[in-house]
Formats: sequence, structure tokens, C-alpha cells
Amino acid sequence: MPNVAMTVNGTAVSGTVEARTLLVDFLRDDLKLTGTHVGCDTSQCGACVVHVDGKAIKACTALAVACEGAEVTTIEGIARDGTLHPMQEAFRTHHGLQCGFCTPGMIMSGIDIARRKGKALTAEVIRAELDGNICRCTGYHTIVKSIQDGAARM
Repeated sequence: MPNVAMTVNGTAVSGTVEARTLLVDFLRDDLKLTGTHVGCDTSQCGACVVHVDGKAIKACTALAVACEGAEVTTIEGIARDGTLHPMQEAFRTHHGLQCGFCTPGMIMSGIDIARRKGKALTAEVIRAELDGNICRCTGYHTIVKSIQDGAARM
């Protein structure tokens, strides 16, 4: 079985994995970082979004061994010194969640959208960019508001 080494949330980690181990499983099972959720097993829901080398990816579609040497950031790694990330704070302020299952993926996607598209995001841009992130509880209105505010705060 291959060894894999990467930096996760600023900490160097390594482990022995099967070659077919998905990044999401390495994060959840080996590293016990359970904020990254597995929602659909088909890469359609976006609950597993993490950042790899600064880009949002669905961790259920990436092999852990393919992330050798990468810098991985999960939802657990975005707050600093007990202070929520601006996107997390915006989700709290605007109640951008209900059950919370999709929330880590939505927040990680929101950060990525803001980094790529800027601070002044329209609802239309956010809704188009969230294609591939599914929430079964809300009508997305508060999620969109949260991402708009979070982007402005970043």
C-alpha cells in the first residue's frame, strides 16, 4: 500500500492508504476531520468540497495519493485563533443553513467563488457558481445572501 504525505490545515500529515482511497475518506477516516461530508457518492452534491492548493475540489472525486505534497484546507482549517472565517460568520449572521449537512461544502465553495469572482457578487453569479452544491433544506436564498456578505467581508 502506498504512503501519502500532504499538508492539511497547516499541519504535515502522512499515512498508508490503499491506492483507491478517496481524499474524503483519508480526511474523515484517517485524520478524523469529519467536517468534510460525504453526501451522494457521485460527486453531485458538493458536501465534500475542500481546497487543494487553493482551488475548490470535491474530495469524493480525488484520490488521496493524487494529493501527494498538496496543501489541503478543510472546513476545520479556515477559522483562525478562535475567530470564524468571514464566510463562516456570514453564514451564521444570515442563517445560511438549516440541517447543516451541506454547510461545510457551501462555505468552502463560497470562499472559492469570492476568491475567483471578487467581493461584489450578484445573486445570479452565486447561483450559477453553486451549480453542483445541493441543499435539500433551503431555497438557497439565505445561502446566497450569506455568500454575498461573506465575499464582501473577505
